[in-house]
Amino acid sequence: MAKRHYIPITADVDGVSERAKALIRKTVRTALEAEGVTLPCEVDVLIASDRAIKKVNKEQRKVDSATDVLSFPALELKPGKKPKASDADPGTGLVPLGDMVISYERVAAQAKEYGHSKSRELSYLVTHSVLHLLGYDHLDEGKQKKLMRAHEEAIMEKLALQRP
Repeated sequence: MAKRHYIPITADVDGVSERAKALIRKTVRTALEAEGVTLPCEVDVLIASDRAIKKVNKEQRKVDSATDVLSFPALELKPGKKPKASDADPGTGLVPLGDMVISYERVAAQAKEYGHSKSRELSYLVTHSVLHLLGYDHLDEGKQKKLMRAHEEAIMEKLALQRP
């Protein structure tokens, strides 16, 4: 049997259901499959409060504000380039893609603001983060951002969670 992706999820806030954790895992797997990543990978997920994500943002990025999602890639990949077998940890056989931190408070607030479900917002933020772990970025307002958004929408469609 092929080794599966390892997606440990830690929550430092109350109310993160097993259903939400299952959706996170499904979203990570769907995004990796959509991007053609077939090697077993590890993606560590922290579901945090606004206060906690603000602290991480300040420590890691020197930005003193809360945000919806932070991504910390373990590899320096370029969009469309997949990790290689040589990137795998020899001890686990897993490719460490990196870490994501999601503000659960922002999930609820943004779902309300955009008029869709918390599940859709959570899945979107996870998709967004996975693409960052795979080297996608949106720092410019042009080509890079368009490419990332197109991949996000394709993955959300696979999850049947596209925009209403």
